Amino acid sequence: MSMDDKKVLISLKKARSLINKIIDMIENKEYCVDVMQQNLAVIGLLKSAHQEVLKKHLNTCFKNAMAAKNEELKQKMIDEIIKVNKFSNK
Repeated sequence: MSMDDKKVLISLKKARSLINKIIDMIENKEYCVDVMQQNLAVIGLLKSAHQEVLKKHLNTCFKNAMAAKNEELKQKMIDEIIKVNKFSNK
């Protein structure tokens, strides 16, 4: 497993743990601002994981596709990045 994969897994596991904590906080009727702070922490971890996965994709799959002579594959990879970017900006 690469260091990039380890970073992603660490972020995702921390996010999962925090989500469980948030669920408990809501069930225990804890202060809303405290819940929101934990929620923002999860969002930050998920964004971090997303950036690591994107970086890995660009440095491997995308880079290899751009080096290929297959124009259809190149366009497909570009379209995928644009699509993912649109989702991440919503």
